[in-house]
Amino acid sequence: MSIETDEDALVRESFERLRADFDQFSIFFYEALFRRAPELRDLFRGDLSGQGMKFMATLREILKAREAGEASGRLKELGTYHANLGITAESFEPMEEALIDTLRYHLRDAVTPELEAAWRKAYADIASKMIRDGGMT
Repeated sequence: MSIETDEDALVRESFERLRADFDQFSIFFYEALFRRAPELRDLFRGDLSGQGMKFMATLREILKAREAGEASGRLKELGTYHANLGITAESFEPMEEALIDTLRYHLRDAVTPELEAAWRKAYADIASKMIRDGGMT
């Protein structure tokens, strides 16, 4: 059992505000990612809308598991999967920036310095575990 921190609450609450707009949020994320790292485009086949919804569902699952202190098994699985796709540790930096760009676009003025810092911290935790457990280091 985990005690939710103020940062966890900020991330969870802001993520829940995006639920009504997941399809556009997820498409914007991939567009922002490919602007920052066009070399990653070839790793994603087909329908970005479908891929984006998968991304959003997975992100929600990870955030919930992280709050409960149970994310490690899922992160190892995701890390291995992404390593097999050709994602490298270096790929996580443009993904973080694309996520922050997307939050800023969709939440606008609600993205305070505290909210951004909370998302960056959560992302760093998730990414470092995926990189380590997926053998990308």
